Amino acid sequence: MASTWDLLIKGATFFDGSGDLPAVQDVAIREGKVVARGENLPAGHAEAVVEASGQWLMPGLLDIHTHLDLEVDVEPALPEVVRHGTTTVVVGNCSLGTSFGSQKTGDQEPIVDCFTRVENIPKAVLRKVSEKITWDNTGDYMDHFADLPLGPNIATFVPHSMLRIEAMGLEASVSRAPTESELVKMETLLETAMQQGYMGLSTDGLPFHYLSNDPNTAKRIPTQFASFKELRRLLKVVRNYDRVWQTTPILENRLTALLYFSLTSGRLFGKPLKTSALSAMEMTAAPKSGRLFLKVARLLNTWLFKGKLHFQALGTNFRVWSDGIVSPLFEEMTATSQLIAREYDDVEGRKALMHDPDWVELFRKEWMHGRTGGDFASWKTRHGFPDSLVIRDAHQLIFDGAPISHWDGESMAQVMERVQRFKSGDETAARSRGEQTAFEEFPAILRDDADFMLHMMRRYDKTFRFYADIANAGNKATLDYLLDDQALPGFNDSGAHITNMAFFDSNLMSLKLAKERDEATVARMVHRLTKEPATVFGLDAGSLAIGARADMVLINPNALDNWEPDQTRVLEHREIFDHKQMVNRPKGIVASVFIKGVLAWANGEAQEALGRDTLGEALRAA
Repeated sequence: MASTWDLLIKGATFFDGSGDLPAVQDVAIREGKVVARGENLPAGHAEAVVEASGQWLMPGLLDIHTHLDLEVDVEPALPEVVRHGTTTVVVGNCSLGTSFGSQKTGDQEPIVDCFTRVENIPKAVLRKVSEKITWDNTGDYMDHFADLPLGPNIATFVPHSMLRIEAMGLEASVSRAPTESELVKMETLLETAMQQGYMGLSTDGLPFHYLSNDPNTAKRIPTQFASFKELRRLLKVVRNYDRVWQTTPILENRLTALLYFSLTSGRLFGKPLKTSALSAMEMTAAPKSGRLFLKVARLLNTWLFKGKLHFQALGTNFRVWSDGIVSPLFEEMTATSQLIAREYDDVEGRKALMHDPDWVELFRKEWMHGRTGGDFASWKTRHGFPDSLVIRDAHQLIFDGAPISHWDGESMAQVMERVQRFKSGDETAARSRGEQTAFEEFPAILRDDADFMLHMMRRYDKTFRFYADIANAGNKATLDYLLDDQALPGFNDSGAHITNMAFFDSNLMSLKLAKERDEATVARMVHRLTKEPATVFGLDAGSLAIGARADMVLINPNALDNWEPDQTRVLEHREIFDHKQMVNRPKGIVASVFIKGVLAWANGEAQEALGRDTLGEALRAA
């Protein structure tokens, strides 16, 4: 007898993505779609059978905030995504993307210029991406995915910085306001993209997102030069198609940020605008700020404003590594931003700047701002409303790749205390000959951690690594943020900050935190990671209803119990980039991943079809 089904998964604890409690069910797949669900489906009707007793079966997970548009054309399988059970990724976030092609004009390289500092990706890596680009418009961009051996599905925003460049040119986009004809061109391009199935428009308001190429290294990316009027006009197009505005708050001015967020309002603008903003987390330096964002969303979503605003919540601790000063953390300070603006290999240029007395004065002033204890800025810091979110307390900066190996795991404060004792004549403070040599190179007088960091940068440049948990430290409040009605799990930044972050695992950590509470919370979390974001973004994903695409994942729930993401985040050399990247590779949690009914990942390894066959597709909104 010919097989009725291509695949049958038997006996799994089945979470369907609806938020309902799970049931033990069998699921049958034919030609990439779910065709039957129920108890005791006959194994003899299936060509292949997977026994999944004791495992969780759920729709493939969505990652709603990535910058994998930088990787997908270099390695379309996206194995670092699939290994975590993610089968749909959203790209084109933060106003940046490749949907208009390389946009090169003369010596201008917009992709390199915009991405290098915002997403902390070396120019050499970005040029590998740019070399793969064969399209020059949004339609061909969507269509080209059909010709790739794509792993997960891709959905994309129209990136506003790139839209401005397309209509105005790079230089004009950061030096003047658009003309009326340029505004009309932006509206036309955006409308065309909405018709092609783009999810909406992404913008950005973070004040430390700068261009990387001369002569504009002191200027921010193009989206930040847009007026309220420009955004209102463009978002009217998005609103008319019931699509999504992805954005970040304007941190420099809370009233201005509130004004821009009011664009979600149906009361003020005729129809609610779905808005997905960054971000809801328990910030280390400002623990109350995440709750403040959620209160803003709660207000704007009431009948009074008729908004549709949510903030993306990170499902794990926000641990950020730094290579010396090369880090997204330090763009926020003017002095360190000037160092980052130097070309990656310009060691001598950075050293010269760090020995300039005016620069040193500025660095010390910014490093100690709000930390001296005797001024209003320090008062605000103590009460959770600091002027700067940069972690500068040496107790919270932990070596992980130090010039002296046994510093690893120690805070800078611990090492600094031994240096100070050594400089005071206590030779026993140095625990090894290597440490003694390092201590001897420090200045005779080490006043504070500003002096300590200045010496480290001068002496070691980018060759020492450290990390700080800038949010969700200890994951004490993470689950509550993930479950808040005004939030949505996301902000993983997968594929960006390649030596600084590794949040591919954030969805799995969200499931772990839910499991620690109860099964009902797991069911709700599965909904929040699958069907709910798919509905918000208008995507045909996140469901295993009859007739749905068979994108699904089997999870070993017991493997979640003793896993901590910090144990499996590693810096690995990746041949596709010829560069190291932070990745996260937990073992045993994700048992199997199926994309369109095809086994893509199992037993901790990519399967033959992943990278060979086209499994995923470009998902078009609505």
